[in-house]
Amino acid sequence: MNSSILNQIHQTGIIPVLAFDSPELAAPTAQALQEGGLPIAEVTMRTPAALKSIEQIAEHSPQVLLGAGTVLTVDQAVSAVSAGAKFLVSPGMDEELIIWALERDIPIFCGAITPTEIMQGLRLGLTCFKFFPFAAMGGLNTIKAVSDPFPKIQFIPTGGVNQNNLAEIIRYERIFAVGGSWMVKREMINDRRFTEITTISKTAVDTIQSIR
Repeated sequence: MNSSILNQIHQTGIIPVLAFDSPELAAPTAQALQEGGLPIAEVTMRTPAALKSIEQIAEHSPQVLLGAGTVLTVDQAVSAVSAGAKFLVSPGMDEELIIWALERDIPIFCGAITPTEIMQGLRLGLTCFKFFPFAAMGGLNTIKAVSDPFPKIQFIPTGGVNQNNLAEIIRYERIFAVGGSWMVKREMINDRRFTEITTISKTAVDTIQSIR
C-alpha cells in the first residue's frame, strides 16, 4: 500500500471521522481540522451528502489527506476514489473490495475483531486493521488479547475513542492510529462550530505529540 499515505496517518495518529448532512459544510470543517493540526479526514459513506462532501474537500482543501469510511462495496469504493478519496475504511472484511484496493495501491483498513478475520486479512495482504466498535468489543484489553498470536499486525480502534482514553490507547505499541469523531461531532458540524472543532483538535494533537 502507498507508504507515504500510511506514514502520514501514523504520524498524525488520529483519523477524524466525519458525517455530513450538507456538502457545503465539508470544506470549512476540513479547514477547521487542519488549523487544529489534523490535516486528515475520513468522510463516512453513511449519508447522501458523502460523495459531494468528499468532492468539496478535495477541491477546496487539497492538502488534507482525504479518506472514505463505511465503504461496503467496490462500487462505493470506485465512487469515493473518483470523488477524491485517497484511502478507504470498511467496517468488515470483503475480499473483492480488498483486492480491488490493493491492486490500485489504495490503502484500505478493514474491520477485524476475531483471529479468523485477522487471518483472512493477512492472507489477502493486510497488516493494519480497523477495530470497531472499540468500546463495545472490550476495548484495549481485547486488542491486546487478539493481537498476541500475530506479532506484525496493528490496529486503528474506532467507536468509543475520546480525549479521556486517547493517551492510554495510543501508548500501546500495536496501535497504528485511532479513529474518532469527538472533535468533529455531527451536531458541531451542523451548528458550524468550527472554532470549537479546531480547539478540540489541538488538544488531541497535543496528547499524541506528548506520547509519540
